[in-house]
Amino acid sequence: MTDSQLLAIALASAPTMITVLIGILINNARLGDLRHYMVDRRFDRVDSRFDDMKDMWRSELHRVEEVLDARLKHLEER
Repeated sequence: MTDSQLLAIALASAPTMITVLIGILINNARLGDLRHYMVDRRFDRVDSRFDDMKDMWRSELHRVEEVLDARLKHLEER
């Protein structure tokens, strides 16, 4: 092959390689966005579970506090 043939092949394949590279970069960005979205949704569910557990513990501790107050009041009356 002569130098002019190699140059013609390089010039002919350059737009294809650039197009493929741009496509790879765009798809990579989209996958990054999807991954970010999925991770955020998963942690939102975990946060809501912790909030639910915190509310449950508060209500249970409030109930225990009321029972203890009632028992102490009963003991003070004796």
